Amino acid sequence: MTNQAADGEDTGGDEATRGGRYRREDVARAAGVKVRNLRYYQERGLLPPPRREGRIAWYSEDHLIRLRLISDLLGRGYTVNGIAELLQAWEDGGGLSRLLGLEREMTRDWVREEPVTMTRAELRELFGPTATAQDTRRAAELGYVTVDGDLVTHPSPRLLDATLALVRQGVPLAEILDAGEFVQAQAAALADRFVGLFRRHVIGPEGLEQLSATQLQHITAAVTALRPVAGDVVATEFARAMARRVDAEVSELLRTEQ
Repeated sequence: MTNQAADGEDTGGDEATRGGRYRREDVARAAGVKVRNLRYYQERGLLPPPRREGRIAWYSEDHLIRLRLISDLLGRGYTVNGIAELLQAWEDGGGLSRLLGLEREMTRDWVREEPVTMTRAELRELFGPTATAQDTRRAAELGYVTVDGDLVTHPSPRLLDATLALVRQGVPLAEILDAGEFVQAQAAALADRFVGLFRRHVIGPEGLEQLSATQLQHITAAVTALRPVAGDVVATEFARAMARRVDAEVSELLRTEQ
């Protein structure tokens, strides 16, 4: 039986997102806003209405980008009325489309993986008897999997392969998840540092709304050029750190054998 939302929209059934289309709950979750805010933003003219197919309201990538922009402006102290006026001014001047294009350029292609979906039985067969239901719940809490009934989706096949490799070498899955939580925290700190550098030195103190079309094009080009740099820096530094740490560990093991 499918779940029914308060306004009659079907929120269950088939997959929640299809090629950049989102159900109401999913676009709100992706944007980090409350579901009730969507209707409020629409009533205040901040957000275009979704496209309806029967009883289902579909939101697009443009809705998601607009919601993130609204949240950013609210976080910087703008009022809802001020945001509405700002969005209208940007739309009248053609600047909003450039800003949304910049948002697409800044957020796309960071993750280039196709999610892998399997049944719970396939998951158990893959990991063997060492994996527990508690491990699955923890993995879901950390964002490594999403669970929908009997289906489990892994958003990153590379992380799934790395986890399997460690499990097959005898590392308990619970400890792998502990390490994953630590890596997530460190990765978030690194992302904050890189974004801060970009914000200060590429975008500048004026923010986006004061930039000209030429400046926005420069930022778009800078994002394209710098996107691979962050990953290369992290991968190279981690490889260097691992080489030093493994060398030290081997030296210690050799000393204990003497």
